[in-house]
Amino acid sequence: MSVVEQYARAHIVTDADLVEEERTAVPVVLRYDPDDDPRAVRVGLPGTHEWTIARALLEQGLRAPAGSGEVRVWPCGRVQAIVEFHSAQGVSVVQFESKTLLRFLRRTYTATAQPVRN
Repeated sequence: MSVVEQYARAHIVTDADLVEEERTAVPVVLRYDPDDDPRAVRVGLPGTHEWTIARALLEQGLRAPAGSGEVRVWPCGRVQAIVEFHSAQGVSVVQFESKTLLRFLRRTYTATAQPVRN
């Protein structure tokens, strides 16, 4: 099976006073490796922050609030979604365009589809 990797841009949501350059979108890597774990996706944030979350949780969170514990996902209006990551160092709140996450999820399901062999 093939690995799906998609580069995206997202906004880190914070209540800190930011200068204009810090308000721009940051690069994020969405990754799915069915050989590693067919039920999980990885979200790579700038720096060395990478989170593993259930693919089903990401999908559910695009329709309604989902998750508990370390990762929570919910729709934000009609075109955006929020992914919230909790750790001992604090909370990271990342805002994506929903269509970016949907496109990625579609690609992961295509990657896991087994070809029919005779």
